[in-house]
Amino acid sequence: MEALKLQYINLEQAQNHKQHRTEGLISRSLVVRRGQPFKLTIGFSGPYKRNIDDLILRAKLDGLCFDIPFTLSNKPPKSQWTAYFQQGMVDPIHPYEATVWVVSPATALVGVYQLQLLLRSSSGPHSCRVGPFTLLCNPWCPADSVWLPDESMREEYVKNDFGLLYQGTAKNIIFRPWGFDQYERGVLDICMMLLQVSNEHKKDWKRDYAKRSDPVYISRVVSAMINCNDDCGVLQGNWSEDYNAGVHPSAWTGSGDILRQWVQSHFKPVKYGQCWVFAGVMCTVMRALGIPSRVVTGFNSAHDTNGNLVIEEYYSEAGEKLPQGRDSIWNFHVWVECWMKRGDLGAGFDGWQVLDPTPQERSGGAYRCGPAPVRAVRERRISMPYDIPFIYAEVNADVCVFMVCQGKVLTSTVDTERVGTLICTKSLGSNRPQDITSTYKHCKFIRPSVRSSTAGGLSVGLHLCKVPVIGENITFSVTVTNKENIRKSVRELVNAQEKSYNFSPSHTLWEAQNLIQLAPHESKILKHQISSSQYAALRDNHLVNLAVVLMDVASQERVLASEEFNITSPIIKIRIENEDAIVACNCQVAMVKFTNPFSVAVNGVLTVAGAGLLEDKALFRVVLLKPGETVENAFKFTPKLAGVKMLHANLTMNNNGAVIRGFKTITVLPG
Repeated sequence: MEALKLQYINLEQAQNHKQHRTEGLISRSLVVRRGQPFKLTIGFSGPYKRNIDDLILRAKLDGLCFDIPFTLSNKPPKSQWTAYFQQGMVDPIHPYEATVWVVSPATALVGVYQLQLLLRSSSGPHSCRVGPFTLLCNPWCPADSVWLPDESMREEYVKNDFGLLYQGTAKNIIFRPWGFDQYERGVLDICMMLLQVSNEHKKDWKRDYAKRSDPVYISRVVSAMINCNDDCGVLQGNWSEDYNAGVHPSAWTGSGDILRQWVQSHFKPVKYGQCWVFAGVMCTVMRALGIPSRVVTGFNSAHDTNGNLVIEEYYSEAGEKLPQGRDSIWNFHVWVECWMKRGDLGAGFDGWQVLDPTPQERSGGAYRCGPAPVRAVRERRISMPYDIPFIYAEVNADVCVFMVCQGKVLTSTVDTERVGTLICTKSLGSNRPQDITSTYKHCKFIRPSVRSSTAGGLSVGLHLCKVPVIGENITFSVTVTNKENIRKSVRELVNAQEKSYNFSPSHTLWEAQNLIQLAPHESKILKHQISSSQYAALRDNHLVNLAVVLMDVASQERVLASEEFNITSPIIKIRIENEDAIVACNCQVAMVKFTNPFSVAVNGVLTVAGAGLLEDKALFRVVLLKPGETVENAFKFTPKLAGVKMLHANLTMNNNGAVIRGFKTITVLPG
């Protein structure tokens, strides 16, 4: 009798990918999620006799080996690897073919496995290499610690491959499109490599694998690996304004280019990143690993260097903000939230966890932050892991403002409301920001449209007349009030400074002063205007620190009011032919359009990208665009898969490095 042998094994990738919601994840291996059966079809050389022939599946994770026994039941125990034969009629065309279902526990280790089939028949052993499979976390499985009960949340926080990162200020939010790119070529395999080259894996690979069932552990490894401060991480941060040795952080449009460059350079850090780049790349990695993730922006985020929950700011007597002190308030800071159970903390702290890959402080010996339960931050549970005191300070610190002259403090005020003014993320199925401030803070303050301050017999209010727009003059008013029964002579000093989102202001771009006479209890409104030519050299973020000082000439008493605002950029418009009939795998035509609103001619490079829409970016050179002139360019794209996708365009201008953006979400119909 001829010995029974294995003839072939089919990994049934199409069916498995559909059932495991891993369609579109491009990998060199089968991609499945833990806690859910996946299908194999095995071809034998003859009839397989279960009572005579012994079949074993073996899954290898580097040096770890898991023998997967076969059971007769199609409801095997969920706590261990098992396999079972599908019951049913024999296929007459393939009488010696069998369907096998392999089930991993919901706590299985995340990684890239090699699968081998061992057959021990009456004529001896026979083995066959099945091939690799990548095992991910499973937010569709209730037994998995990353389970999300809501399908719309799974669509947004796991499957969605584009997003919007919010910048600017709380009163004037800027939408920055970002491609997470988890379905792009090579990205999933790179995300798995990231775990392999981490310090944890290099130090003790067995311990690293043993802990890879826990998303808490995985998220801490990833948080450290996104920055390169103490390992061979993905990104090198740079806030110096000198980016000649790499790419300006504002020029990145998505995670795919960054991750591929990191691998192609043999794990040398990609230059350069800032907070939104770190957060965007981390969100990509976590979604690719199957851990629900979203990018979060906190406006007026405190960086409290001495941990006393007080941020100190200094102004001159003329209203110029001074670069003193190590504390700072970033106009915005971007981090990540990931959804997971926290069995290590007890009941009540499951759900969204803060993770911040921007290198700021060490946690457990590495530059990483979190995961910290959002609820624990709100309740100030500072003894809980991980890094809750740091995150709490980011959204809750007080601001003490000093006016100084020759080392002497002239006035001081405390603002308990500015830090953590607004915390938001992209809404479910929408491009609008969702306000999640109340999940971090018990009290949510509504910032008044007029910034005012009172000291002694004077009060001052500062009000922007309208949202500032590039190319238009900035208009604002100062309200001065005499609160006493005597006539006052008051000097008004106004100062506007350029600033970066994460630094104190630099040079003064505009200033003015006036001498005002006020009758008892009189108020006056003073109108001011900053012409567009005076702020034309502002950098990419278009941020301004505006301050007004009133001084009682007789008493030398002073009062200060300040406001930081951003100037709205123009947008690139994207128009698509037959927008309601975009079909997967069919070529489409789109048009990008930009009109120069500046008072000077501009040139630069216009880049169009879209995850799942464009294989490569479309590039157009804008040679010389005079004020008021318009440029239009057509390009073609072919959607890979059905669903909601995003096209986004960037115009990087050569004369000042500013980046103008635009985006359009589209619905792709099945082919």
